Amino acid sequence: MRVLITGATGLIGNEIVKRCHESGIAVNYLTTNKLKLSNKDNYKGFYWNPNENEIDANSIKEVNAIIHLVGASISKRWTATHKKAILDSRIKTTALLYETLKSNSHNIAQIISASAIGRYPSSLTKYYTEDESEVSTSFLGTVVKEWETAVDAFSELDITVSKIRIGLVFSSKGGAFPQMVKPIKYGLGAMMGSGAQWMSWIHIDDLSSLFLHILNHHLKGVYNGVSPNPETNAILTKSIAKQIRRPLIFPNIPKMIMALVLGEMHMLLFESQRVSSKKVEDSGFRFKYYALQNALDQLL
Repeated sequence: MRVLITGATGLIGNEIVKRCHESGIAVNYLTTNKLKLSNKDNYKGFYWNPNENEIDANSIKEVNAIIHLVGASISKRWTATHKKAILDSRIKTTALLYETLKSNSHNIAQIISASAIGRYPSSLTKYYTEDESEVSTSFLGTVVKEWETAVDAFSELDITVSKIRIGLVFSSKGGAFPQMVKPIKYGLGAMMGSGAQWMSWIHIDDLSSLFLHILNHHLKGVYNGVSPNPETNAILTKSIAKQIRRPLIFPNIPKMIMALVLGEMHMLLFESQRVSSKKVEDSGFRFKYYALQNALDQLL
């Protein structure tokens, strides 16, 4: 088997590439940086420039499936320019892939696209499954809705469409988790707001395995990429502090303060989505990091 991966050099992409190679799956990848092109048999790079609708169509040769991860980071201040980049980087790349497959012969049977639990409205009481029809009216909710709609178009090409709504990714190599640990490590840690907001997380090892599970079993539809045991911001903050033996001496940080510091992006710290992993577990997937403590034991 050979897969085409967008975003292969990112945090999640790197882990998925590693999983693919461990499973004997060859990887083609798309990059906007010609210096990152490789020509190994099991790891071949191809150039694309979605802003100019440029793509090397050789990238889809001998490919059986696409894993679509690419998108501008949401962890950068949400200026008007960057908000446009967040949306365009997801919609334009998806449209370019669609047109490439529509215009060229290929053997691609499935696309597995990253998505996000930001689609779900913020709630302290709801427990969200993939069947939830209500969409968050936030900026992220709008982005995810448009992104998923663009991916759904691949079904018109008789390609199986799979989407993974990813929660807060825990990795020691980058992303949000090290940024959460840093202030606690230096004695500056504190809970956000009431601390009651739910944070649905997943260890990066489980997330990369989940993509391979959906690929290998050719699973169709939407799956939540979260661990079976979401925790509140308060429990998560206290658990990290206990794990690294640091006190929490500061009072909870008001939402108003973080809004002044981070602008609209502050919502990432205060949104509450308690999300279920039951559907993917029912498909036979087993989490290695089922609970917060064994994830923290490994990461810290």
